[in-house]
Amino acid sequence: MTTDHEPPGDATAPHRLASAGRGVRAAGRGVGRGVAGATRVTGRAGRYTVRTARRAARAEGAGESGLSRLIALHAVNAAGDAAVAISLAGTLFFQVPTGEARGQVALFLGLTMLPFAIVAPLIGPFLDRFSHGRRWAVGSTMAIRAFLCWVLATAVATESDWLFPAALGVLVASKAYGVTRAAAVPRLVPPTLTLVKANARVSLAGVVGAALSAPIAVLASTAGPEWSLRYGFVLFVVATIWAIRLPSRVDSSVGEGTLVLMPAARDRQPETGGKGRRPRTPIPAAVAFALRANCGPRWLSGFLTMFMAFLLRDNPIGDWKPEVLLGLVIGAAGLGNTLGITLGSVLKKIDPSLTVVLALAADALVVLVASLFYGLPSLVALGLTAGLAQSLAKLSLDSTIQRDVPERIQASAFARSDTTLQLAWVVGGFVGIAMPLMPRLGLGIACGVLFAWAVYVFLSRPGRVRTAPATA
Repeated sequence: MTTDHEPPGDATAPHRLASAGRGVRAAGRGVGRGVAGATRVTGRAGRYTVRTARRAARAEGAGESGLSRLIALHAVNAAGDAAVAISLAGTLFFQVPTGEARGQVALFLGLTMLPFAIVAPLIGPFLDRFSHGRRWAVGSTMAIRAFLCWVLATAVATESDWLFPAALGVLVASKAYGVTRAAAVPRLVPPTLTLVKANARVSLAGVVGAALSAPIAVLASTAGPEWSLRYGFVLFVVATIWAIRLPSRVDSSVGEGTLVLMPAARDRQPETGGKGRRPRTPIPAAVAFALRANCGPRWLSGFLTMFMAFLLRDNPIGDWKPEVLLGLVIGAAGLGNTLGITLGSVLKKIDPSLTVVLALAADALVVLVASLFYGLPSLVALGLTAGLAQSLAKLSLDSTIQRDVPERIQASAFARSDTTLQLAWVVGGFVGIAMPLMPRLGLGIACGVLFAWAVYVFLSRPGRVRTAPATA
């Protein structure tokens, strides 16, 4: 009797097993070749990105003027900041009880407002009196972060009480670096390059540095968050040496003056200053207007950073993990920032006064939408808009400074504007920490603040200031 099916132990079974084994080995070789191919492609892409970025950094005379060195330094700085952010994302916000985390962060963030409000405006004039002042100032912000990264690595591993002080110290040093870098860029701009393009190129280098560093930091953090911090420590040590080796013209302040905030700035005449003192010039009305408008997007950036970090932790959306939600919002903000930098570099003409107003209005409208239709799509749109608006508004401010501020005081203008914007970020972060963790309430209040600030900025526009005396 015959059957339609072979018995389980028939003679063809070994052949089928051998054939299956050969298929598994072939598949394994295919996977291996695929991984090797992907590794080669990734390596080529990374090397191509580095070569392209290096050529762009040295283009249009930036290599001869020394700007390329500052561009490379900023890329390393952004790489270190990315390593710190990735490490702290899983420790500072997601492993410490919410009440304790908010209290500690609020306390130390509040203390950071004092140096920004009082000490920062005095740093530039103070450093002008000393040789190599600015290079050592930039290097100090790197060295401080290197030291604090090592402290943070130990604090994370041992759950030390130094976690929050060290984390906030890294934040303050990072903001201080922004101020010192702003004063250094105008001194290294080649004749063939504008200040706006130079700042856009520096910012783009930061995006590239963070993008290249993030995967390495994530890989290091798989062995523990302290290892990505130690990776950041190495980056900041390298950046410290690099900063001190910047061109000597970074320290030069020959022929420069100081930009000061004065009422009715357009009607004031520059002060010549006494012997050995730098002349003081009032801030132009258009620059003051652009700076006030920029404070709105920068305030929102600080607010969202702190408010969303705690809100998404305690009030996740649906079944999404808090870490994933926060990563999506931050990623959208980073994408928006990159798009803004790219647009600023590509567009031939931007109306700065219109752009800063549109950026502020767009932020207010999207926050309103997010408060009314709270959910993942609205939060991603909020992050994208906030990043794009902040980037375009800052480039417009840079353009206004370049257009309306005399060249001899542009360094002072950039340093003062960055100090003001850093302070706006800190204030926004402080408000975000103090806000109740209720999504619609927090975003609604942020929307009200932005709308009120937009009205104030609109009423203080230069055209209105010029026509006021005629109607008096």
